[in-house]
Amino acid sequence: MSSGISTPPKTDVFGQYGYAADDPRNFFRPETEAELQAKGRRQRATRTRWVWTGRVLVFIAFFGGWQLLTSIKLPHAKYAIVDPFFFGQPGGIWDSLVKLFTQGTAFGSIWANLWVTVQEALLGFALGTVLGMIVGILLGSNAYLADVAGPYIKVANAIPRIVLGAIFIVAFGLGMPSKIFLAAVLVFFAVFFNAFQGVREVNPDLISNVRVLGASPLQVARHVTIPSAMTWIIASLHTAFGFAIIGALVGEVLGATSGIGLIISQAQGNFDPDTVWACMILIAAFTLICEYLITLLEGRLLRWRPPSRTSAASI
Repeated sequence: MSSGISTPPKTDVFGQYGYAADDPRNFFRPETEAELQAKGRRQRATRTRWVWTGRVLVFIAFFGGWQLLTSIKLPHAKYAIVDPFFFGQPGGIWDSLVKLFTQGTAFGSIWANLWVTVQEALLGFALGTVLGMIVGILLGSNAYLADVAGPYIKVANAIPRIVLGAIFIVAFGLGMPSKIFLAAVLVFFAVFFNAFQGVREVNPDLISNVRVLGASPLQVARHVTIPSAMTWIIASLHTAFGFAIIGALVGEVLGATSGIGLIISQAQGNFDPDTVWACMILIAAFTLICEYLITLLEGRLLRWRPPSRTSAASI
């Protein structure tokens, strides 16, 4: 008499028995590596679709609500619910973007001004990152130097950045150098404190074991200290790049001959919030591109790091 359960075939290449699709014993069969990978790909694809759906909905809700509130007037009201004169509106921002790219600005084409700001931010970011890493690793590895330089680092970090911007403009003029130095200062402290703390978090037993094996101080720094602190340093770059953008824009607002910050300053003086928002959108687009590149760099430099729980679950 048949039991209703199909007869299992021969074992597969993994030495496991296979069963018919309707066989209840499939519930207890472990998934193969190929099945796990396919399941992980499906989960990642589903999550990506939901993430982008959420992003699009937030975009529509934010800008749609903004346009609606700046267009609709309450009964017997003279102005809209949100006055576009002060806050602008998406329609006006789009018109300003079109005008910037077709007619240019009083200081030249929008591309030339954007390129000036991009150069200032990138050069300030590179300079501040290199100095922050060097000083952070050096002070983090040497307790004596850290104790000596500690008060001066704290005092320098407490100086208002807008004051530094004014000093740099007086010292280096209205050109790019003053903006580069201001951006570099903001980036330096963001990277320095992470590099310093990252070195301090290295396991001292690991350093002692490497030294017992005959490693020189340079080898310890190259093979133990810097790789261990790299996670902290890379994490700081996401915040540091935003500071580089801020430094460049603030410097241009304080005084410049070209740049997006100068366009924002002029639009502010003309009570033109749409142009201010349009310039901010340009900077936001550039920042998102650079954030994506930093994320790729993070994945490349930290390939040795074991995947987190969320990453492992999606493999």
